[in-house]
Amino acid sequence: MQEIIVNNTIKYNKSFYCVIIKCQAKMRREYIMKKIISVLLSVLICIGMLAACGTANEPSTESSAPESSPPSSAAPETTELSVWHDGDETLMQAIADTINLMLAESGVTVTFEKRTGLSDQLKLYGGDAENGPDMYLWAHDSLGTFVAMDILEPLTNLVDESVWADDLPLTVEAGQIDGTQYLLPLYFETLLFLYNKDLWQGDVPSTTEEMYEYMVANTDAAAGTYAVVNQHSTSYNVSPFINGFGGYILDAEGNPGLNDPKTIEAVEYNKKFADLQADGDYNTVTTLFNEGKAQAIIGGPWLVPGIRAAGINLGVASLSDITLPNGEAMAPFSGIQGIGVLKAAAAANGEAIGLALEALASPEVGIALAKAGGCAPANSSSYDDPDVGGDEIIAAIEHTADTAQPMPNAAEMNVMWGPVDSLLAAVNKNGQDATTAAEEAQAAALQAIADMQ
Repeated sequence: MQEIIVNNTIKYNKSFYCVIIKCQAKMRREYIMKKIISVLLSVLICIGMLAACGTANEPSTESSAPESSPPSSAAPETTELSVWHDGDETLMQAIADTINLMLAESGVTVTFEKRTGLSDQLKLYGGDAENGPDMYLWAHDSLGTFVAMDILEPLTNLVDESVWADDLPLTVEAGQIDGTQYLLPLYFETLLFLYNKDLWQGDVPSTTEEMYEYMVANTDAAAGTYAVVNQHSTSYNVSPFINGFGGYILDAEGNPGLNDPKTIEAVEYNKKFADLQADGDYNTVTTLFNEGKAQAIIGGPWLVPGIRAAGINLGVASLSDITLPNGEAMAPFSGIQGIGVLKAAAAANGEAIGLALEALASPEVGIALAKAGGCAPANSSSYDDPDVGGDEIIAAIEHTADTAQPMPNAAEMNVMWGPVDSLLAAVNKNGQDATTAAEEAQAAALQAIADMQ
């Protein structure tokens, strides 16, 4: 019994012990799970707090710059523009130095490239975006040809017309075709009364009649000495008489006026001066003046370097101060040098070209040209510089702009020089009647114009 009891007790105790063990294991598992859950909750809370702090410290997207924004110190994109010319390299360098300094912060640079036979070069490459220039610098009288070819961009498509507001009216007019501005004027030339101060006696004449009387009294053709010489059978040099009398070589519509009564009157009047001016050829008259055998010459600033090299004590007067018998001042032709823009280039680099045009139109460019080569600036403000305004040659050219006329820029002008020179030679050298010679020259001009069309 006891054993059984004992055995029963043992059996009972073992069962109870197993129950206890199981309960303890269960409690241990529950405790561990609670710990794990507690730790996980703590971790999640910490992560949430960190996330909140991170969000609170982020800069506002509204005030932050986009990552792709370049730094403010980034250099501007560079654009190199080309200008074709057929002029003096010294003048081109003066222009380039001046405008490139002005354009430095824009990233635009301008280079000048000399092209001999520029007119023909532009006819070949003016419409070629890859091989042609962006701009060109040339005389205004070829403008009509290039406009007819439709290779030029109107300047008002690139800059405001206020850019040339300070330019002399003569120079602005020269760059227009049918009221549209195609050429930005830089400088201009015209004829002057140049005289030797050591030979000329008294004041410069104020009328052409006074000049003629002086010529009669001071010319000795047999001795080879002359009072005043001129290229009397060259269209450009006789223009002060033709324009002053109200005649014309070519009107704005491209019609010749060689047989116009006022043109004929001017040609007849010029003849009496021609009779006292040697043969009127360029080499003859320039040599006579430079050798001191002529007291005065009607010529342009292009003669001045040679005159000074010859040691002549040079004086100058404006033809605008010399009056014709009709009461009008002499009115010489003027040639204006300016910048034109190629249409193909404007389409690709219009903004850069506009900046270059603004720089080119500045008075600083005119000042640089005047100091580098004695050029008369188109910009009237350039004459405020004491060195420019104080140059007697430049000042005389500026004054002559009051009555000078731009050479016709219509395409038909290209074929007019020959007929006009033939007219003058027929009258001055061959003694032909002016009216008859004018009618023949008019017919030749009309035929030349018809042939070119």
